[in-house]
Amino acid sequence: MLSAIFTHGYNITIQNNNVVLCKIYIYVTFIFATGSPSILILASIDRLLISSQNVDTRLYSSKRLAYFMISICTCFWILFNIHLLIKVNIYQFSPSFYLCSYEPTNLYLDFVYFFLSSIHTLYVIVLLILSIFSFKNVHHIRLIPRQQQKELRTMTKRDFQLLRCLFAEGIVFMIFALLINGYYFYAAITREQIRTPLQTAVETFVGNVFSFLYNIPYCANFFVFISLSKAFRQDFKRLVYKICGKNIMAMRAENNQINLAAMNQT
Repeated sequence: MLSAIFTHGYNITIQNNNVVLCKIYIYVTFIFATGSPSILILASIDRLLISSQNVDTRLYSSKRLAYFMISICTCFWILFNIHLLIKVNIYQFSPSFYLCSYEPTNLYLDFVYFFLSSIHTLYVIVLLILSIFSFKNVHHIRLIPRQQQKELRTMTKRDFQLLRCLFAEGIVFMIFALLINGYYFYAAITREQIRTPLQTAVETFVGNVFSFLYNIPYCANFFVFISLSKAFRQDFKRLVYKICGKNIMAMRAENNQINLAAMNQT
């Protein structure tokens, strides 16, 4: 989000002047763009496992397995995107215009555009499928009598809240991923067409807007959790009190005393 604000908002393009910074900028961007949705999918799989009525299936939902899968996923995208460190460079597109970009060959540009379109389409499909199956599991749990739910020990309130937040995160990601995915697909199939200056300006503006909007899912997690999860709000409040050096129980006792004093005066 910060890079998009500096690049598209204030026209601060330091990466166009330094080759090392250019390569790192594009490389890190791709790692986050591919790794973060992958971890969201892993979290959705974890929620699918823990919402299962099968005891053996729920056992796969563990911190150890989560850390292992996140590490594997991160290492995979770090290695897969390493081609960017080779193909990305500062290229001269006019006598006075230098741009940090991919190698300007048809084969590599087709690979980049169709890879981005395909991976985002795959992310959306997988998230949609996982959300549907998780929703079905939760629906079955809701149909079980409350007393039997305690005996089965399926999901706690925090689990339900986290699952609700993941649903919301998946919806936010799917909406904005479809926007940028449509732009990538359009850019790939019309790349060889000759454009007028007006068409170029409009497409550049739309591309910058969609690129900026695509950063929203990566910044929306806090707002999703703070609005949909009571447990997260309590934990966040406790953290704020801890940072400020205040005890939450002492604050509550002080508030209760103030309320009692006000009631006595009335």
